[in-house]
Amino acid sequence: MRMLCASTLISEFLVIGFAGLVAMKDPDLSVGTVWTVSGIAMVLCVALCGVVTRPGGIAFGWALQIALIASGFVVPSMFFLGAIFAALWWASVHYGRKIDEAKARFAAQAEVSAPDAA
Repeated sequence: MRMLCASTLISEFLVIGFAGLVAMKDPDLSVGTVWTVSGIAMVLCVALCGVVTRPGGIAFGWALQIALIASGFVVPSMFFLGAIFAALWWASVHYGRKIDEAKARFAAQAEVSAPDAA
């Protein structure tokens, strides 16, 4: 699960950076505000890569997905991109757990079928 979720988060890191570039063109927003908000979101993406398997990691990921969708109020295309990444986040969590369960089953089977080394 960690690898799939981290891949999604790193992709979001890049999309947030590009959205920051687009948001800079809004005359109502200062460059400092745009890059402060974008920078915090980008740092959160990278930080979540490390804590996604810990308690609360998935919930923080969902909070980031909601924030990404909400950023559509500043950059309208982020409504669409945020929804796409929310779907990717769901798929990463859902299928990542299935992969982890399958790996655990295969490891248990290998342990049972392996001859004793003693």
